[in-house]
Amino acid sequence: MIQTLFGSLEEPEKKSIFGRMKEAVSRTRETLTDRIEGIVALTHEVDEAALEELELILVASDLGVGTSTEIINALRARVKRHEIHNGAELKQLLKAEIQSILDAREEENFFKLRYTAPPFVIMLVGVNGTGKTTTTGKLASYFRGQGKTVLLCAADTFRAAAIEQLEVWGQRSGVEMIKTKQGGDPSAVLFDAMRAAQARATDVLIVDTAGRLHTKDNLMAELSKMRRTAERIIPSAPHEVLLVMDATTGQNGLQQARLFTESAGVTGIVLTKLDGTAKGGIAVAIARELKVPVRYVGVGEKLDDLLPFDSKAFVDSLLGN
Repeated sequence: MIQTLFGSLEEPEKKSIFGRMKEAVSRTRETLTDRIEGIVALTHEVDEAALEELELILVASDLGVGTSTEIINALRARVKRHEIHNGAELKQLLKAEIQSILDAREEENFFKLRYTAPPFVIMLVGVNGTGKTTTTGKLASYFRGQGKTVLLCAADTFRAAAIEQLEVWGQRSGVEMIKTKQGGDPSAVLFDAMRAAQARATDVLIVDTAGRLHTKDNLMAELSKMRRTAERIIPSAPHEVLLVMDATTGQNGLQQARLFTESAGVTGIVLTKLDGTAKGGIAVAIARELKVPVRYVGVGEKLDDLLPFDSKAFVDSLLGN
């Protein structure tokens, strides 16, 4: 079952997500699957040459050198133990290795450990241009679709028009928003939003923060201040800190994201623009190298183009059955 913040998705929805995931990773699958199928067809006995070629394919799909090496070493050990006899078995065990990396992080449901009563507070962080504000609006729509009440907090008071942009997304999804003027205190508007969410018994409060780099001390300090403000009102909040990453940046954005997760207390990743890259393997590298789970993936520009991440649907979409 696909785990969400409030339970599991039903089977019909899972099938729908599989179809949309398959479409989203089509560019990656075209290059990855075709090349792997070539190895499968030609490999009657798995040898070192086949493993080395497979490793190059994985690196080219943006799994990264470290992640690809770890997977190939695991497969190499299985070959030595005579557990892989041909190309077809190699492919199935490759899928199992990739899914095990994703599942190791997916099972770390931080919110289950800390969340007791509404509002469930989600804070979105990341650098400018990754799609934080858009993701905030899409998350609101997603939870509304789950039958939850949602409130938005416009805490990006630095970027021009950020508040207005979020207001448009709120109107599209039928969700109210707590805001202040541009240049206002983000922690103050967060305080007001959390009090409002408590008073209304709102299920989910989603907080859009200003884009920042880990090297910008003043902005990172502001984020820490916001976390302290949330904790004063609800000791377990924020329950999720989601780092929004642009999938098209691939390995180039991974080091920056690694430093960000260390300083911002990130509990999960939202991977946007997955449909716009041929290197969707970055999702696997994120799970392994950042040591946090991918929670959601963006697969388009529409309001409902944000999917809860499911490792099996992802791996099956990427590599086929």
